[in-house]
Amino acid sequence: MRRVVRQSKFRHVFGQAVKNDQCYDDIRVSRVTWDSSFCAVNPRFVAIIVDASGGGAFLVLPLHKTGRIDKSYPTVCGHTGPVLDIDWCPHNDQVIASGSEDCTVMVWQIPENGLTLSLTEPVVVLEGHSKRVGIVAWHPTARNVLLSAGCDNAIIIWNVGTGEALINLDDMHVDMIYNVSWNRNGSLICTASKDKKVRVIDPRKQEIVAEKEKTHEGARPMRAIFLADGNIFTTGFSRMSERQLALWNPKNMEEPIALHEMDTSNGVLLPFYDPDTNIIYLCGKSHLFIFFFERFFKLHERKCEPIIMTVPRKSDLFQDDLYPDTAGPEAALEAEEWFEGKNADPLLISLKHGYIPGKNRDLKVVKKNILDNKPAANKKSDLINAPKKAADASNTQNEAKLDEILKELKSIKDTITNQDERISKLEQQMAKIAD
Repeated sequence: MRRVVRQSKFRHVFGQAVKNDQCYDDIRVSRVTWDSSFCAVNPRFVAIIVDASGGGAFLVLPLHKTGRIDKSYPTVCGHTGPVLDIDWCPHNDQVIASGSEDCTVMVWQIPENGLTLSLTEPVVVLEGHSKRVGIVAWHPTARNVLLSAGCDNAIIIWNVGTGEALINLDDMHVDMIYNVSWNRNGSLICTASKDKKVRVIDPRKQEIVAEKEKTHEGARPMRAIFLADGNIFTTGFSRMSERQLALWNPKNMEEPIALHEMDTSNGVLLPFYDPDTNIIYLCGKSHLFIFFFERFFKLHERKCEPIIMTVPRKSDLFQDDLYPDTAGPEAALEAEEWFEGKNADPLLISLKHGYIPGKNRDLKVVKKNILDNKPAANKKSDLINAPKKAADASNTQNEAKLDEILKELKSIKDTITNQDERISKLEQQMAKIAD
């Protein structure tokens, strides 16, 4: 019988690693034992978790700053324990969240042109977990809504704009949470945990709406992510330690829609999903499977290597089937609207004329007055409105910027003074030789 091959626009895709001078080299990538990508990229920066003495740190490099990275390059280093996860805000290219072994979540604002000095003061510290925080994930459509999950088996959803934990799901998991994924409009989350269950949760109602036991029967870690059509994709291991992929309908999770066994490797498969092209990318330590991607960042022990994927086309015109409209940088909802129960799909933009970044606003945190004796905000909806504090927050932000500029000026002046002293000594040596 003649074999039928399914036609695909990605059938002839090929990948090519960039030249060494286009890599990010001589980086001390973190060796902490944790199944995380240790790398996060947005249209302006690449962030990489690195080894750091006496605490946790990560590098933030402008995409154009390739080549050898100096060991003295500034880092983001406010955590007192190793950093386990990082995630860029989808609505502000200068804002990134980090979770750490020190049980805290920190949110940082990166200067527009990158770091010139190490950043030690976050915009806000979010404290609520009792054990290390291994997962941070921004809401896909609502501004300033951030999810964190820790080894205390709790999921907390924060309003970063006020620094408050407004939803605390601390009684839904009895074992370690391996990963958490938002659905397309951020109305639901799905989780994979060590008890071999996949749960679909409505976080605002604080209830489990679907659940599957023994999604994968193997003892190794598994992962679960939402797809754009609402289905759930999982990776895991069989009882015989074979790596598996499965597709599930959350409305009926008795049996998978499809189940595929790959190989017997020990590496945990980390899924990355592009909702625009409906392609899933699977990678693991020492392995990399890519069906198609414009650019993929592969972490080595001492290097971050961009890999460019190309689909051969005869025409040089814009290929709208390869680059359909994608989620833009503008948030569809404010945090308060989402906590009140509203949902919205991402606001899409065209890439035909290239990516045009939105105007990034400074992240302002207006904290609730803890001395106020008024009734506390309801976790699901009632939020504290404090517009009078906005001016104070703006002044604080300006003062912080001024301090940063003054520190940089002092550093430059000190360098100039040292150089002047060195020049003077060299001139004296020259005069002695001439005499």
